[in-house]
Amino acid sequence: MTAVQIWEETIPAAKINSTAYIPTIQLDTHSNIFEKKSHCTMRLPYAPSTPPRDADPSTTEIYARIAARRHPRPLIPLDLSLLHSPPVADGWNSFLGAIRTRTILPGALLELSVCRVAVLNGAVYEWNAHAPLALKDGVTADELRAVREVEATTTDAGKEALGRSVLSEVQRAVVRYTDEMTLRVRVEEETFEDLRRVGLNEREIVELTTGVAAYNCVSRVLVALDVGENNGREMKSVEELVA
Repeated sequence: MTAVQIWEETIPAAKINSTAYIPTIQLDTHSNIFEKKSHCTMRLPYAPSTPPRDADPSTTEIYARIAARRHPRPLIPLDLSLLHSPPVADGWNSFLGAIRTRTILPGALLELSVCRVAVLNGAVYEWNAHAPLALKDGVTADELRAVREVEATTTDAGKEALGRSVLSEVQRAVVRYTDEMTLRVRVEEETFEDLRRVGLNEREIVELTTGVAAYNCVSRVLVALDVGENNGREMKSVEELVA
C-alpha cells in the first residue's frame, strides 16, 4: 500500500472527489505526553495537520508520506512543528523511519540509548515518549531507572556508578558510548572497542551510532522549539511508567 493509498484509505470516496474536502488528521491531544498546561506556551504555532488548500502536489505527497509512517496513529506535535518546512519534514521522516524500522540493532538497545540521550539533554518530550517503548522492548524498570539516574560516564564518578549499576555489560557499553557521543562528540578508543567486545557487529555499531546521533538531533529540536510544551516539566518517573 502506498503512502497516498493509506492517506486516502480513511477518506470516503465521495469526499475524495470533492474539491471542497480537506482530509483531517487529528492531533493526539489525549496523550499525557502532550497534555497542555495553562502556563505553557508553544514557541511556534503548529503547522496545519492537513495540507493547506493552496499546497502544491509535492507538499501534499510529503504529508501523505509522514501520515503513512505514523499510521494508524495521528501526526504528533513534532511532525506539526517540522511541517513548517515540508522538505525538512520529509527528509526527517525518511531518516528517522529508517532508524526505527529498517535496522537490526535490538530495539531494547536503541531505546535505551534514546532514553539516555533524553536524560543528558533534558528532553522531557523525548523521555516521556521513548521510556515506555524501552519498557515494551524488554528494558526492565530497574534498568530504566539506572539509565535515568546514573551520573554521566564522562566523569570518574559516573563510570564507577555505571559499574555498580544493574545494567548488563552490553547495556553499560551502550550507555558509555551514548554519553561520550552526546557530551564530548569524540569517543575514546576503549569505549568504541567495548562495543565490539560485547558482541555488536559492524552494522549494529553503525546503527547505534546513527541512532544516538539522530536522537541528539531530535532532542535539540524538541527543546529549542519546546515541542509539546514540555520544557520546565519533570520527566515521568519509572514508577509512573510501570503503574
